[in-house]
Amino acid sequence: MPTKPSPKAAGAEDAPPAPKPAIALEDLPGIGGITAEKLRESGYTDLMELAVASPGDVAEAAEIGVAIAQRIIGEARRKADVGGFESGTTLLERRKKLGRITTNSKALDELLGGGVETQAITEFSGEFGTGKTQIAHQVAVDIQLPPAQGGLLGEVVYIDTESTFRPERIVDMAKGVGLDPEEALGHIHVARAFNSNHQMLLVQKAQELAREKPIRLLVVDSLTAHFRSEYLGRAELAPRQQHLNRHLHELLRFSDTYNAAIVVTNQVSARPDILFGDPTRPIGGNIVAHAATYRVYLRKSKPPKRIARLIDSPNLPEGEAVFSLTTEGIRD
Repeated sequence: MPTKPSPKAAGAEDAPPAPKPAIALEDLPGIGGITAEKLRESGYTDLMELAVASPGDVAEAAEIGVAIAQRIIGEARRKADVGGFESGTTLLERRKKLGRITTNSKALDELLGGGVETQAITEFSGEFGTGKTQIAHQVAVDIQLPPAQGGLLGEVVYIDTESTFRPERIVDMAKGVGLDPEEALGHIHVARAFNSNHQMLLVQKAQELAREKPIRLLVVDSLTAHFRSEYLGRAELAPRQQHLNRHLHELLRFSDTYNAAIVVTNQVSARPDILFGDPTRPIGGNIVAHAATYRVYLRKSKPPKRIARLIDSPNLPEGEAVFSLTTEGIRD
């Protein structure tokens, strides 16, 4: 009877080394079973998520002192090997591995440097009817395409704050790119946010889902609607911006942890002091402006055309692109 070849004879000497066993939260000094469970319920399930957290947030989640939270975070950073410097060459090579999602418009993709980028927040703002939700629907479909067609073979979390998600539109767009509509809908996980606190909680729920499924895109449509309606008047401006800032940083943490793209839509408000030019500006002020990696302002043109203007980017020049809203989705 022939003997089964040993792993070494089969070429296992060239195989990559076995991954190191994951370090549980309970293995960190100062964390017991009860504290670890509280951290997991708050979304801190592994060392990396704990290492990049703020002491105040950890202290509040685990109901411990800030000093203890700082020691726990410091230990998590040492175990996870976080915080070292690296060369610009190394960073450039890593950025080449970032994913990009097509919008189905070559002009809009070129404006964004090749499509919607992972590990970044891309904001689409504009008046009603400019195509914000249509773009959100389109990338939720296109993310499911193979990389050769502009997708990432991923799934989507879609946080709907204004009841604008339409599965019928997903069916039309899926047919337009050659996907099975039922499968496309099955890969989009939709939740309706009823207020700003619920909206922030859903990001934590998205983290739980991303541990089970290949979530590569998180959509918030729209980002500021609840914050705008709940925090009224100048006296409420500071609390609103504080909560909005925390929400945006939770989205950034999600994008970094799961190499996911974040797409948010944003409302605009009119400025009566502007006499010439476009008097509208996105809601959220400097908090949103600083947190968003790419900011695209949309405006109407002759139907079905829309104009997208890139107003902020860390590495791309300002510019404009023209695209169309068709029955099959976003097109040139």
